[in-house]
Amino acid sequence: MSPNHRQSDVVNALRCFAIVFLLYQNVISQDIEPRRWSPIPLGTHVLGAGYSYTSGDVFFDPLLQAENVEIRAHSLVVSFVQPFKVRNKLASISLLVPFSAADWSGLLSGEPASVNRTGFADPRIRTSILLIGPPAGNALELQQYKLENPTYTTFGVSLAVTLPLGEYFEDKLLNLGGNRFVFRPQVGMIHYWGKWSFELTSSVFLYTRNPDFFNNAERDQRPTFAMQTHLVKQLRGGAWLSLSAGYGLGGQSVVNRQPNGDFRSNLLMSASYSFLIAKRQGLKLTYIRSEALQDIGSNTNNFILAWFISF
Repeated sequence: MSPNHRQSDVVNALRCFAIVFLLYQNVISQDIEPRRWSPIPLGTHVLGAGYSYTSGDVFFDPLLQAENVEIRAHSLVVSFVQPFKVRNKLASISLLVPFSAADWSGLLSGEPASVNRTGFADPRIRTSILLIGPPAGNALELQQYKLENPTYTTFGVSLAVTLPLGEYFEDKLLNLGGNRFVFRPQVGMIHYWGKWSFELTSSVFLYTRNPDFFNNAERDQRPTFAMQTHLVKQLRGGAWLSLSAGYGLGGQSVVNRQPNGDFRSNLLMSASYSFLIAKRQGLKLTYIRSEALQDIGSNTNNFILAWFISF
């Protein structure tokens, strides 16, 4: 094989793994989160910790000569939520810090190849406010509002910011951190009737430029648009069950002003079950299935176990 052919294979291999990682980040960013807009009483603090396992297949343009690519990722997440009052409106601020270990393996030009990364990913801070719904109040006041209004609707807006603080090395193609900010404005609503609720949320992900991408390149990404919906049933003893669906499209990456052709469109389906294990502690079990709707994309399974405590 000539040196030019070897160099071409290396470039294709690097581009393949770049798209693998971008696909993985895209799936993780489109989280399925039932009860996102549920009112949190003033004076309550919520601390959570979770573990997730993601596995699945990734599909590429045949010209890239990447076949049988699989992803395996383990993630630990710590989160904290604090409600507060804006005039008479309920608001909250939350912080999420993830730690991940991810493996990608497959065939590049017919030869086995794999990559592993372990470290902190980019943390996320989010603030939200309920513009329509119960007024700001403590637990007793919110409970009284629900008793007086068995059917009601909430509407809220939020802004999440992903901070470029995760592990990142400009001399490596794959990193757990993105070395860029991600802004995620979001609007959503919940309609409650008795023990049931229906939720609908829409989001857009806006990415800043990464000026220190691999091989002295610059990387941009087009916006990603996403929508998710949930049907939730309140059960006895503070437990609840939800069925969810989400859809996302867009997010094509651009390196040195050259589009990568990795436009994404994927469907997410999810089921969650949450229950109390003590007066103020609980567990949540979640399964998420992601299906690619384009020739380039990924099919993944995600299993999540989360613990939370309010104090």
